[in-house]
Amino acid sequence: MSGSQLPELTLPQMLREQARRQGARIAIRQKDFGIWKPLRCDAYFQRACHFGLGLRALGLSEGGHVGVISENRVEWVLAQMGAGLVGAVTVGVYPTSPSPEVAYVVAHADVEVMVCEDQEQTDKVLAARHELPKLRHIVIVETKGLRSYPPQLRSMITAFAEVERMGAASGGMAAVDRALAGQGLDDVGLMIYTSGSTGKPKGAMITYRNIRGVVPGIAERLGLSAATTHLSYLPLCHVAEQMLSTFVPVYIGSQVNFGESIRTVQEDLREIAPTMFLGVPRIWEKLHASIAIKLQETGPLRRALFDRAWAMCKPLADKPRRSWSLAEQLRFGLAYWLVFRALQHFIGLGRCDIALTGAAPIPPDVVRFFRVLGVPLIEVYGLTESTGMVTGHRRDEVVVGTVGVPTLGVEHRIGPDGELLLRGDMVFAGYYKSPEATEAAVRDGWLHTGDVVREEGGQLRVVDRLKDIMITAGGKNLTPSEIENAMKASPYIKECIIVADARRFVGALVQIDYETAGKWAEARRIPFTHFRSLAEHPQVRELIESEIATRNSQLAPVSQIRRFHLLTKELDHDDGEVTATMKVRRASIYQAYAQEIEALYR
Repeated sequence: MSGSQLPELTLPQMLREQARRQGARIAIRQKDFGIWKPLRCDAYFQRACHFGLGLRALGLSEGGHVGVISENRVEWVLAQMGAGLVGAVTVGVYPTSPSPEVAYVVAHADVEVMVCEDQEQTDKVLAARHELPKLRHIVIVETKGLRSYPPQLRSMITAFAEVERMGAASGGMAAVDRALAGQGLDDVGLMIYTSGSTGKPKGAMITYRNIRGVVPGIAERLGLSAATTHLSYLPLCHVAEQMLSTFVPVYIGSQVNFGESIRTVQEDLREIAPTMFLGVPRIWEKLHASIAIKLQETGPLRRALFDRAWAMCKPLADKPRRSWSLAEQLRFGLAYWLVFRALQHFIGLGRCDIALTGAAPIPPDVVRFFRVLGVPLIEVYGLTESTGMVTGHRRDEVVVGTVGVPTLGVEHRIGPDGELLLRGDMVFAGYYKSPEATEAAVRDGWLHTGDVVREEGGQLRVVDRLKDIMITAGGKNLTPSEIENAMKASPYIKECIIVADARRFVGALVQIDYETAGKWAEARRIPFTHFRSLAEHPQVRELIESEIATRNSQLAPVSQIRRFHLLTKELDHDDGEVTATMKVRRASIYQAYAQEIEALYR
C-alpha cells in the first residue's frame, strides 16, 4: 500500500466514507459488564457526528480544542472523531496524571471543553479550574457522584450521553457536511503532548496529512488488513495507540476492541485472541515475568520440559522461518504442541499474526524469548513528532537489537554526530505555541530525532538518546540504555538507572520487580511485609547481585556495573520520578538519590 493508494481524505472524511461504503461492518467492540458490545461503522460515524454537534451546542468555538482524560473506551474515540467532524482539535491527557500535570496541559493547550471519564478525573480538572480561563464546559462519561457537586459546578458539567442527545436533536448534519467540505489535509486534527522526561511537556501538532502519510508504511510493514483485530489498552493520548486505534482502522477498516479496564488486559487478550498486539517494553517484560512466575509455581517435570523445549528452539529466534530446515521445523512443531502453545494461550497471543514493541528500548533477550515461544515479535521505532512508527522489521527479517528499516514514504539520513534525521509527510507540523522548539526539531524539512543510530547491514540500531550518552572520568563513551536494558532482561529487575557521567566506574540504582522477587522469596520462605522489607533482605540483594553479574558478562568491561544501590520504594509518577508513560526522569532521580549515588563512589 502506498500513500497514493489512500484517498485524499482527512481522517474524519475517511470515517464518513467508510460508513457509506461498509456501514454494517463492526468497527469497534467494547466490553461492558462482561459482555462485548459491537458498534457498526455507520453507528460509529453517526454517534461521532451527534457528539460533535453537541459540542457545538455547548459553545465550542470554530477550530476549538477539546480535551479528553480517560482510560481507553469507545467514548474516547467518539469524542475525538466528533471533534474532528466539526473542525475541532482533540488533546489527550494521561488519566494517570495528577491534577497539576492535567492543569498544565489543559491550560497550555487552550482547551475549551474537557471530556472526563468519571468523578476522579473531573475532580482533577475542577481542582485547577481557576488556572483554566479558556475552559467553558466539562463532559463526564460516567455520571456516578455527579450529584455531590454544588449547583454552581453542576452548571458547567454535562453527561456524555446528554451531549449526544443534544447533537442528535439539533438536526445539524448540514453543519458536519460544511465542516468536512472545508477540511483539508494540512489542518491540525490532534495535539499529542510529549512525555516531558526532560522538562515541561510540549504539544505536538499532528495534521491530517501527517496521519494519512504514516498509515501506508504501518499497514504494509505489519501486514495489516480489514481482517486485523486489535486490543486497545495503551493510553490513547500516546501516538503509539492512536496509530493502531484510530489512524489505521479508519483508513483500512480493521477492528478495534476496548476491554473493560487497563487492569483486565490479560483476561481480555485471552477472550479476543487478537491478530495484532502492541506492547511497550514494560508490557513485554511483565508478560515475560508472568511466565517466569508460572514456571516457578509449576512442578519440576513441567519446568524440565520447558527447559528442554527452550534449549531446542533457542537458535531459531534469529533465523528466518523460510530458511528453517525440515529438522528445525519438526523440532519447533514438537516444542509448540508440548509447551509453547499453552504459554501462548496463557498470555492471550495464540492467534497473533504480528506483535510489536516500541516507544522505548527493549532488552534483546526479551525479544528472543517471545520469538522462541513462536510469538512473532518485532521491534519498531517512531516518535510523537513522526506521527508514530517510521521503521520496523519485516516479520521474517528480524535482526534482534535493531529497529529494522524505514517504512514506505520515509526518507532518512544519519547526521555527522550519528543523529537520525527523517523526512516525509509524517513529520509533524510543529509544537503548539513554541516556534523556537519547532525550529530546533525541524530544519530544512528534516526532523532531528535526538536519537543516535548506527546502520548495520541495512538495519538501524538505536544507540541512545543524544543527550543521554555519558562520558566516564576515564574518557570512555557509554550508552546507558544498553546497560540498563541488559539488566532489565532479568525478571527480578524492574528498573535500572545508570550513573556514570564523569565517574570512575559504572554505578546503578536498581528497583526490584516486586511481584517476581516476591514470588521468589515466598518459594524460599523468606519473610517480608512490603516493598522495603523485601528490597532490604540480604538474600534478595544476593539475588540481584547474581543477576547483575550474569548480565555484566554480556557487556564490555568498561560498561559493567561495579556497585549498585537497591531502591526501597517503587519509582512513582506522583513523585516526579517517572513520566505518565513510565519513562525515567534521570535528572529528578539523580537529585532525589544524590546521597545514595555519592555513597557508591566512596
